[in-house]
Amino acid sequence: MKEMTRSFIPAATFVFAMITWADAQLQTSKIPRVGILQSTSAEDAKRNIDAFRDGMRELGWLEGKNIAFEHRYADGELSRVSGFAAELVKLKVDVILAGGSQSTAAAKQASATIPIVAGAAGDLVGTGLVESLARPAGNITGSTVISPDLSGKRLELLKEVIPNAVRIAVLLYPGSRTDRDELKQIEAVAQTKKLRVQTAEVHNANDFQSAFASIKRENAQALILIQSSFTNSHRRQLLDLASKNRLPAMCESARWSIDGCLISYGPDSVYQYRRAAHFVDKILTGAKPADIPVEQPIKFDLTFNLKTAKQIGLTIPQSVSYPVDRVIR
Repeated sequence: MKEMTRSFIPAATFVFAMITWADAQLQTSKIPRVGILQSTSAEDAKRNIDAFRDGMRELGWLEGKNIAFEHRYADGELSRVSGFAAELVKLKVDVILAGGSQSTAAAKQASATIPIVAGAAGDLVGTGLVESLARPAGNITGSTVISPDLSGKRLELLKEVIPNAVRIAVLLYPGSRTDRDELKQIEAVAQTKKLRVQTAEVHNANDFQSAFASIKRENAQALILIQSSFTNSHRRQLLDLASKNRLPAMCESARWSIDGCLISYGPDSVYQYRRAAHFVDKILTGAKPADIPVEQPIKFDLTFNLKTAKQIGLTIPQSVSYPVDRVIR
């Protein structure tokens, strides 16, 4: 009898331990999971994702306790975005935070039911991803970087920095609808300011050298680099070519100025990603994306890179009328 008792106690202990472990696993599985889908590299997205995670913490969502994150970064290889979106859907994440239009569209294609929050996307209405900003109607909400006045303000800034400029080159990737829409806005504003616009299209990285040769041949005095998933993934190469050709370049994101663009002016993406936490919080607490209005940018960032100005032999006037948020020396 004693032998039986001694053998029974370890077995009971083992069963109890297994039940406890299984219960712990069940509890872990109940923690909401947010899939983070970015077309860029983890390094490029770090400032934005850190802002999102900070926003989540401020709202009481603590990683490892009541929230989990699944990260997917395509490292600029746009062909990988759809596959990563499908992976997140298979993992049955509760929400997908998508960076930019391409990631948002890929997430939408992968699932029509999982809520999607666009961190900072392009024209969500024009691309058909949402019905309207006020009532998205589907499974997507979040924020857009589209602002009707931005193209005009960028041209005004270029004229302030380069008062004698009359010919502006615009480099874009024609595969992006957002790029084409941006070009139309630039051309419309340029007419009112008596500026001539020269367009240079790049379909792949092999087009870069010929595009800049064309820009110089036409005597452009400044350059606007339209930001898209494609140009963003090649921005260092494009900015290097702008510097070598001594072309003052205007960009959208502060990230581009950090990497060498002379001027950047556009929505503050870090702020928008912090705001994305509020969208995710609402969804995790019961709200439907269809009922959460898409936000347009309200906070903007103006950055000057004085190192680049020195490299291309340009002095930025002290009389620039826009408030400068950051100066890179």
